[in-house]
Amino acid sequence: MDYNEFLGRKVTTAQPSGFDVAELGEHLFPFQRDIVRWALRRGRAAIFAGTGLGKTRQQLTWADHVCRHTGGRALVLAPLAVAKQTIREAEAIGVRAAYSRGEPVDAPIVVANYEMLHAFDASAFSGIVLDESSILKAYDGKTRTQIVDTFARTPFRLACTATPAPNDFMELGNHAEFLGVMTRAEMLAMFFCHDGGETQTWRLKGHAQRDFWRWVCSWAALVRKPSDLGYEDGAYQLPELVTRHHVVATDEASLRGEGVLFALEARSMQERRAARKASAGERVDSCARIVNASNEQWLIWCDLNAEGDALESAIDGAVQVAGADTAEHKERAMLDFADGKIRVLVTKPSIAGFGMNWQRCAHMAFVGLSDSWEQYYQAVRRCWRFGQERPVEVHIFTSTLEGAVLANIERKERDASRMAEAMSAETMATVRANVHGATKRDVAKYEPRVPMRIPEWLKEERAA
Repeated sequence: MDYNEFLGRKVTTAQPSGFDVAELGEHLFPFQRDIVRWALRRGRAAIFAGTGLGKTRQQLTWADHVCRHTGGRALVLAPLAVAKQTIREAEAIGVRAAYSRGEPVDAPIVVANYEMLHAFDASAFSGIVLDESSILKAYDGKTRTQIVDTFARTPFRLACTATPAPNDFMELGNHAEFLGVMTRAEMLAMFFCHDGGETQTWRLKGHAQRDFWRWVCSWAALVRKPSDLGYEDGAYQLPELVTRHHVVATDEASLRGEGVLFALEARSMQERRAARKASAGERVDSCARIVNASNEQWLIWCDLNAEGDALESAIDGAVQVAGADTAEHKERAMLDFADGKIRVLVTKPSIAGFGMNWQRCAHMAFVGLSDSWEQYYQAVRRCWRFGQERPVEVHIFTSTLEGAVLANIERKERDASRMAEAMSAETMATVRANVHGATKRDVAKYEPRVPMRIPEWLKEERAA
């Protein structure tokens, strides 16, 4: 046996465990119906579809058919306020779903926030859906493990997100582990090698790249637009995104070190936070002047609590959603903004950056930036998503000493774009074939190489 043959024998794909459905209803577009049929056929699957491609409708349809097939119930876990938005979508497509914080509800599909996971008995559900499932990696290891362990015996599982691995292929392991395909440790051992002394630094093996993506495509559908599945993009064409940078002057005296003539650009995390605090007043004033002179609806993102408080005070009619607010206030404010009842919403990407549909708004500002590219990407995509009919303006306010933060975000954005192109190039043909049902079920063939030796006692005939 040569090395290539040895590697060939190690190739693995996730086996389907679901069922076939002929009709899914007219509330889905053709490409969405293909994805849902595939996910139901898989039984345990991930939908990695771009923002605005209708993941909410797809996951509700998937959950509805799981309930019909099993006669059981399905649980949908979603970020705060997104759960109520999901209920609205269910009503629009005629699917029975109810929001719950642990109390009994009379509906086959139960929608809840991630924070309420402890209030539900996983054994009561035949299906589980993780909406915005990339949120798994934002949790600490204990909570992530809790989610994986809680639903390890749930027959049908679905994970949905637009950013499964924004800057690191290894993050796909979180989804594979949740779906019961392979543990993260097994994935690393099979497809990655460890570089250097840093335990978190892993690199995809060169010879394993094609097999890795084939494996991913056996349980995940990576779709950025309908044409990835052979359909016309039609209305799924994004309008222009206009990014405007505003750099404000900084009081450098408080940031200069002893014996230093000029303050240097902030590099470390501590230096960047110090620079951000020192320039907060100037950035807030600069943003407030632009927003107060506009009659448009605005979404303002901040990073520090002090920024949020100052923005709420400086901008006419602004409503802030902060971490200390009650869940009821957060949900009400975010839904009111979606309905156009609030002109200016001030909040953080960590609070409202995932899942909300705010296409009616075409103006946003970042008055504070963290180093998370995924948070920035998801925050922008709350407005700049399929269904948006106007060009979207994004205003970024930084100080003269915060160039490293913006440069870091831009670098990660380039890395993510290259990763998305690589994922698309490696997976498009396979995803299209799998979703359209053109591929056959993979079966591991057994080819004996050593003769079986049967013991003599087994050969003897014995009287009954």
